[in-house]
Amino acid sequence: METGGESLLRSRSRAVNNPSTFPDLDGGSSPGRHPHGNADNRITSNGKIEVEHVISKKLQLKKKAEGLKSDLMRQFESQVHDFMDSLIEESTSLESTPLPAAFSSPLSDKERSKLGHFQPPHGHGKHFVTRRSLLDELFEVNHIRTIYHMFIALLILFILSTFVVDFLDEGRLVLDFDLLVYAFGQFPLVVCTWLCMFLSVLLVPYTLFHLWSQSQSGSRGQQRLYTWLFGSAFLLYQGLGLGFLPTFVVVTNSLPPASCFIVTIEQVRLMMKAHSFVRENVPRVLAWKKDKTSSGPVVPQVSQYLYFLFAPTLIYRDKYPRNPVTRWGYVASKLLQVLGCLFYTYYAFVRLCIPQFRSISLQLFNLRAMVLCVFNSILPGVLVLLLGFFAFLHCWLNAFAEMLRFADRMFYKDWWNSTSYANYYRTWNVVVHDWLYYYVYKDFLFISQKRFRPAAMFFVFTVSAVVHEYILAVSFGFFYPVLFCLFMCFGMMFNFIFHDRRKGPIWNILMWTSLFLGQGVIMCLYSQEWYARRYCPLKESSFLDLLKPRSWSCQRDLMAGPNKIKWDY
Repeated sequence: METGGESLLRSRSRAVNNPSTFPDLDGGSSPGRHPHGNADNRITSNGKIEVEHVISKKLQLKKKAEGLKSDLMRQFESQVHDFMDSLIEESTSLESTPLPAAFSSPLSDKERSKLGHFQPPHGHGKHFVTRRSLLDELFEVNHIRTIYHMFIALLILFILSTFVVDFLDEGRLVLDFDLLVYAFGQFPLVVCTWLCMFLSVLLVPYTLFHLWSQSQSGSRGQQRLYTWLFGSAFLLYQGLGLGFLPTFVVVTNSLPPASCFIVTIEQVRLMMKAHSFVRENVPRVLAWKKDKTSSGPVVPQVSQYLYFLFAPTLIYRDKYPRNPVTRWGYVASKLLQVLGCLFYTYYAFVRLCIPQFRSISLQLFNLRAMVLCVFNSILPGVLVLLLGFFAFLHCWLNAFAEMLRFADRMFYKDWWNSTSYANYYRTWNVVVHDWLYYYVYKDFLFISQKRFRPAAMFFVFTVSAVVHEYILAVSFGFFYPVLFCLFMCFGMMFNFIFHDRRKGPIWNILMWTSLFLGQGVIMCLYSQEWYARRYCPLKESSFLDLLKPRSWSCQRDLMAGPNKIKWDY
């Protein structure tokens, strides 16, 4: 009697001896087909498959697969870019959980639907929603608020150290705040310049747009003529009225740094707001001209435009989410915090910056002095960075938002948690980032039909770097493109090295380390150049001499005659 194992072995042996039971590689054998009757099977008399034929078939399939893979990757990359652009746009429309208790009494469903969500024109662009600033939420946590208390304690120590040093040196308490008086000098001229800029922005762009919109009901030739005419007038106003004239006033009157900074910041802000107003409303007029759904084009009211000029945003909308009431106690606290940050910056300069850079200006400019200067400037540089962020992006903008009952308070995000410079650029200053994203990056892609994304990113970096360097050059009174070089070189490089796929604490540490070093470089080089321009003036300077850094050669003259120096700011 056979066992089960022997029967299984015998059946397998018969299957091996019968080659017709094996399917061929090209689709398998079928009943009635002779193994030698089909040339495609390529089976020799001894039952072996021709290896050369199989290899050639595999190579052909591999080549097809590689070609298909490259095509699919190109299509996938294009779709991913489009998806990421739409995702960034839609992420701004995510409405946070309403917190009515922080603002007023609980709102009804009708009020929430009215205040909660304001769609942009034509269904695209930035979405404004009701939300609080992140630091306002974080300061409700005792652990986070303790960090705020630590900075206040550090300010108290700065004040005490200044009082003690003045008492030991002068024998009395010195409370003249001469640095602040110098930095904000000629303030009435600053106010007059700002009033002229504001009134011109209120009248000129709105009037030009209103006249242009009314001209779009004529013939096609008239429409083109008026479009060219009013468009040229608007560009001329932007370049001459807002661009050149305020700068001319600042330079000819030799305004001190803080006064120059106020004029240039407001100059850039008003130019960006005027551009946003025209950019958002022109498509509405063109859509009306195409459909003719009403008797005339929709033109915003003057009150809407006036509200936009004061609102803490650079993106124009006819309406924004509004809070029911204004908390004047909140406004007062934010303005007091701005004043506190101003005095904090004053004491940081008096105790940390001015003594250091006075002594550095008497040293020969070399690598050792440069390295020591950078590392000694990191602490004051970081303090100025954090104070500027807190004073302007949090306190100042929240104060104006509260006075105007402007409900969307997302002026920044949690940039301090960034593990990539790409995320840091998006979250540090959301107000400016939105303007650059929608009016520079998106419009560049629209004009180029989404074919030059790296060029669009490079253009955004260039615009941002040029504007930042322009503000510093006018404020300091000299051209020393340190910030421009850091933006265009290290900023773009870190944008690709520290990208969004970098996660984990180590990348956040590296981001902070590079940020600290950058602040040290900026504080060191600009301060050295500031003192060099004061103590090594040129008798007859050419245009190239104005562009050449004076700090590279000034120290030798200082060492030759240090007694001739009259110290000031």
